[in-house]
Amino acid sequence: MSTSLVTKAATPWRTRTRRAVGRLRRLAAERYQRARVDDGMSTAEYAMATLAACAFAAVLYKVVTSGQVTAALREAITRALGGL
Repeated sequence: MSTSLVTKAATPWRTRTRRAVGRLRRLAAERYQRARVDDGMSTAEYAMATLAACAFAAVLYKVVTSGQVTAALREAITRALGGL
C-alpha cells in the first residue's frame, strides 16, 4: 500500500519533469536551427570584404602610379637622400 502512495505522489513530479525536459529540448533545437540559418552569411560577408579590398587596392594603385604622385614621391625621396 505504501508503494502505491509513493507512486501516486511521484507521478505529478515526474510529469512536470518530463514536460520541463521536453521544453528544454525544444528550446535547444530552436536555438540550434537559428544558429544554422546564419552559416552562409560569414562566407558572403567575407567575399564582399575581399571584393571591396581588391577594388580599393586597384584605385590606390592607379592613384600612386599617376604622374603627379610619382613626381611627388620622387621629389620626397630625392630630398630625403640628398641630405646624406
